[in-house]
Amino acid sequence: MSDTTMALPTLDQVIFPEQANHNFSRILGDLKRANLSITNRLNSICHDAAFVAEVADALKLPLVANERCGSWYIDSSRKVASAYFKSTDGHTGQWKFSTRRLNLHLLGLIGKHDGCIIVDSTRRGKRMPDALSKTVPTWCAVLNRALFPSHPYPSSAHALFTPPDTVSPSEASQITALLPSFVSSFLALNLDLAPLRASLQKPIRPVWITPDDGDPRLLAADERMLARVREEGFHPVLCCTASRKVVGAEMAEGGYIQGAGDDTENWARGLTAEVFWRWREELLATPEGDLPELIAELLKREETERKGKDEGLKEVVERIFVGRLGARVDEGACVVRLVPEMTDRKGWVKGKRCLEVGIGKGKGASRVLRDALPKICEFVLAYLRRPETGEDEAPRKVVVLCESGKDLSVGVALTVYCWCFDDDGKVRPDDSEVSFNKAAIRVRLGHIVTAHPEANPNRATLQSVNSFLMDWRK
Repeated sequence: MSDTTMALPTLDQVIFPEQANHNFSRILGDLKRANLSITNRLNSICHDAAFVAEVADALKLPLVANERCGSWYIDSSRKVASAYFKSTDGHTGQWKFSTRRLNLHLLGLIGKHDGCIIVDSTRRGKRMPDALSKTVPTWCAVLNRALFPSHPYPSSAHALFTPPDTVSPSEASQITALLPSFVSSFLALNLDLAPLRASLQKPIRPVWITPDDGDPRLLAADERMLARVREEGFHPVLCCTASRKVVGAEMAEGGYIQGAGDDTENWARGLTAEVFWRWREELLATPEGDLPELIAELLKREETERKGKDEGLKEVVERIFVGRLGARVDEGACVVRLVPEMTDRKGWVKGKRCLEVGIGKGKGASRVLRDALPKICEFVLAYLRRPETGEDEAPRKVVVLCESGKDLSVGVALTVYCWCFDDDGKVRPDDSEVSFNKAAIRVRLGHIVTAHPEANPNRATLQSVNSFLMDWRK
């Protein structure tokens, strides 16, 4: 072999060394994080929101955001209402009709406008979220059966309609088999169905649209579809998926992110859909590196403005109100404030009508709630049972406040409703016993969410409520 002959590479030269593999993985991770930047997410949201706006303009129907994701795709000035249809209630094998997210406030809207558009999205790999393909269809079928039990054409009015290219016939059949039990659970809430039925006039039926269905400017086919649904005797409930389906790696999409408004806790740094739409131009014009600082500044500004406003209260049942911290409360009312800092229970009592419970934030606060409920109920009952004096000119009210006015305050209001009041709405006497099961608690929760559609107590909050109310050791 001559000296000019190139030597064959050795094995360790052919195989990438371990350090090279680490570097390669790190580079891929950096590229993925760069693609999922806040800037790319906000631009993707604007792209998808334009599709939603074109659908609404063409079909002349009000926009409803399926929270939390849906609000990112609707300009706040155009959002008519919010809904809470969870994808987990439509997961295969876990189908459910939620009695804590009834969404009954949508019925009046649907009846008034002969339909509505429910907006949601989903992350990479799926054409539409389970909330739109299965949870909403189940909701429509249950309400149709409950509100129109003697419809002239029950075979269609009581049927489950699902998108055939997303839900298989087998899965649709399995959901249909569960509908009678779902209807029973809804009727067990003992709600007044007459006004609900009157607000609709006719059954509701889901239909679907996604960006993958074609050019959003060519919606003639969708207009014909809605006309056909109406001719068949239904109000259309248009389930609109905002994001187009991405197949393969998102890094090949030029910065577009499917379902960019999802998982906000992992990227938004506290930014909400409402704040985004208010400051959209400024946010989109800001370099990526400066966005965290700008977002923090905007959130501080929004919080200052919110504190300066007169936050309203919502009466969830007679004499019980909920709202956000900072709301103006009538003098003489009993106030329970659930603040986001942990505080010693010895300092909770701030006066004979004011209890300030330092419960913390997030899901941890929901778990801490269980230990706080006995003190809260004791305090509220003492206020309600106090002998009336000449100063009492109006019925005594209980006001519960938390950061959102939708979660912890609703859980406490539910507990007070169960613990302090009997079935006739009268304050429980000293010698009465309190005994509840899940079904009874569910009935009273149904009253609250019907009166306060924005109420959205999370699972941990309700578990704490159930644990306290059903604990035999109380």
